[in-house]
Amino acid sequence: MMKKQMSLHDYDYDLPQELIAQDPLEDRSSSRLMVLDKTTGKTEHRVFREIIDELRPEDCLVINDTKVIPARLFGSKVGTDAKIEVLLLKRKENDIWETLVKPGKKCKAGTKISFGDGLLTGEVLEIVEEGNRLIKFHYEGIFEEVLDRLGEMPLPPYITHKLKDKNRYQTVYAKYEGSAAAPTAGLHFTKELLAEIENKGIRIAHVTLHVGLGTFRPVKVENILEHHMHSEFYMVDEKDAAIINETKRNGGRVISVGTTSTRTLETVADVDGVIHAGSGWTQIFIYPGYTFKAVDGLITNFHLPESTLLMLVSALAGREHILAAYEEAVKEKYRFFSFGDAMFIR
Repeated sequence: MMKKQMSLHDYDYDLPQELIAQDPLEDRSSSRLMVLDKTTGKTEHRVFREIIDELRPEDCLVINDTKVIPARLFGSKVGTDAKIEVLLLKRKENDIWETLVKPGKKCKAGTKISFGDGLLTGEVLEIVEEGNRLIKFHYEGIFEEVLDRLGEMPLPPYITHKLKDKNRYQTVYAKYEGSAAAPTAGLHFTKELLAEIENKGIRIAHVTLHVGLGTFRPVKVENILEHHMHSEFYMVDEKDAAIINETKRNGGRVISVGTTSTRTLETVADVDGVIHAGSGWTQIFIYPGYTFKAVDGLITNFHLPESTLLMLVSALAGREHILAAYEEAVKEKYRFFSFGDAMFIR
């Protein structure tokens, strides 16, 4: 039997370098918003705070309340002055983390690394898949506090400007620490806008998905069906599952804020679209041909060419509609990627 093919190049588009947003806007909710009708492909241009006009009282907005940890650490190899950069990917147990280390060749098993004049030290235990290192950390006090002092926000590689305020790469509702990247669609919301949305009668449900750096990992295989997704940890509690299920029963729409909320909901929904509370690891890969079980609409940013995120939005709105909308966004000089403008697929 022939192996099914889906070509990576079908998800490419031309993006002028200067449209990649390097800094967040002063006012989160003043970014632009493109509204895309997933049935007709028709677009409208608005300002993000007008998202409230797109939402109806019976709808439910689902947000990902993960918190980005300052996961990038700069240290040196003990006994030498070799500089080492460590990026925390995921906590394996207690003080053992899976990490990305640069330069890798200097970090064989047994290597000791010192950060912040020894406030934090790490020992490489072993080398695991894809060359990642398992590192056990030693410190006094509370790890998160030490990290907050020494770590930097792990901004995506296409952002070259230094972030002036750590909180700008954090949603206003970030709560549970564990992400190596922000769920960026949520960066457009202010506390005031969320309060207005709730006052209009729209319910807000929370899910948690700790975003891994796999989010930025380019798809390297020509046939996208061969792409291997990283696993990411999610949590959905009973109360939030009940809010979403009630919305569905009452004929309201489930509007997901970001691809991370979308992947969480589609992981925990059964074939009838009922959300089941729970926690675990997901490797769900959503691309065209996928039938959505829970999500009706999506608030999202503009994604990288040939990325799994572009494939996810194409699954919801159709590849032709998405690529035409992206072409229009380029023409209209929308700002792209993490600190860029937003799209509402309705």
